[in-house]
Amino acid sequence: MIVLNPKALQEAQELDREYKETGKLRTLHGVPTIVKDNYDTYDLQTAAGSLAMKGNIPPDDAYQVRKLREAGAVVLGKSNMAEWAFSPYQTVSSIAGTTRNPYDLERVPAGSSGGTAAAVAANLGLIGLGTDTGNSIRGPSSHCCLVGIRSTMGLTSRDGIIPLYLRNDIGGPICRTVEDAVRVLDVISGYDPADPITMMSVDKKTDSSMDHLKPDGLNGKRIGVFRHYTDEPSTDPEVLKVYEKALEGLTENGAMLIDPFEIPEFMDLTKDIWCNTFKRDLKNYLESLENPRYTSIEEIYESGLYSEYIGERLKRMADSEFDPGCGDLYTEPKNIKLRESIVKEMDKHKLDAFVYPTWSNPPRLIGDMESPAGDNSQKIPPHTGLPGFTVPMGYTYDNLPGGLQIVGRLFSEPTLIEIAYAYEQATLHRKPPKEFEN
Repeated sequence: MIVLNPKALQEAQELDREYKETGKLRTLHGVPTIVKDNYDTYDLQTAAGSLAMKGNIPPDDAYQVRKLREAGAVVLGKSNMAEWAFSPYQTVSSIAGTTRNPYDLERVPAGSSGGTAAAVAANLGLIGLGTDTGNSIRGPSSHCCLVGIRSTMGLTSRDGIIPLYLRNDIGGPICRTVEDAVRVLDVISGYDPADPITMMSVDKKTDSSMDHLKPDGLNGKRIGVFRHYTDEPSTDPEVLKVYEKALEGLTENGAMLIDPFEIPEFMDLTKDIWCNTFKRDLKNYLESLENPRYTSIEEIYESGLYSEYIGERLKRMADSEFDPGCGDLYTEPKNIKLRESIVKEMDKHKLDAFVYPTWSNPPRLIGDMESPAGDNSQKIPPHTGLPGFTVPMGYTYDNLPGGLQIVGRLFSEPTLIEIAYAYEQATLHRKPPKEFEN
């Protein structure tokens, strides 16, 4: 954690009084919540893990934070993150140092939402908010034996989230159970005028996703087995073993597997698909603040207020030119082509979803940046807008969690919820880390 909410107990007592007077509970009445440090909070510092942003109090809440508070959630504080959300591998910031994995304190929780994931896994809060540009909800959730939802682009608002690459950024739940994550998703999703891309959700958002928490939700589902990642020689054999067991769990509970499911020309379709918009997006965010300490990435780099490990990247960002073009995921031709190619293959096999390990290797030791990483989350949902869920699929080396990633069509969250919930309930892999059971 970076900062704690000094008014959390007071807010909880006010919610107690409200219930006593009205006899009514809000959707998330009194639920203790962890919020990643790149979400605006009108009453707490928002710094993206950077000393350069220390003391920054935004003028209002991010849309998702506001919706959670309106639903009765109590924000306990802001969690550590990889500085500026730059790293999918570790959660290290100049403002709070290193976050460790509760399942093994010598290992990483991945990044960049590792603070939220570690806090929720260690039972410091009930639900959490993370953000995901390429991995950062799903990776930390996988490493910390949690459920993470990167929803369809446009289902949830990005207003008030410090951006990395806005065109790829999504905020969403990191929770201990599918049910908890779905409750959060219901609250934070929907149209927000401050984020025009959420127009995509109009007429597509269901009133409540809770009806899709079906123990038999795998029955009749057609699920593709995307082996592109597990065919890599760097895949850890223990991850592969746990993954094969997960596939058995899907079929044992009524799913039909299409194995293998292949995406023709996948490497060519995903080559050079990233767009560097950080400089532009951050400038727009800084301009939304009242009297920001710094107004550009150049000024932040010159300040020297950042972790050593991000210095080189920060300099590249500062020296870069604004990318011309680089439309959003629904208008950029290369993103449209990738999405349509994937959906075409799904249609060909009449798939409801397809799966692969969220990471192909167990959590690295802190400081290890050389061994195979195994991050499989950077290419499909971030560049297509398709939703990606991760759920616990077991443990490698006795106690190191692994996650199963489930990807579906645009706005197919109800279907993915059925798959994820049924698999979770049939396997019950999640158990608290031994040092944080009580």
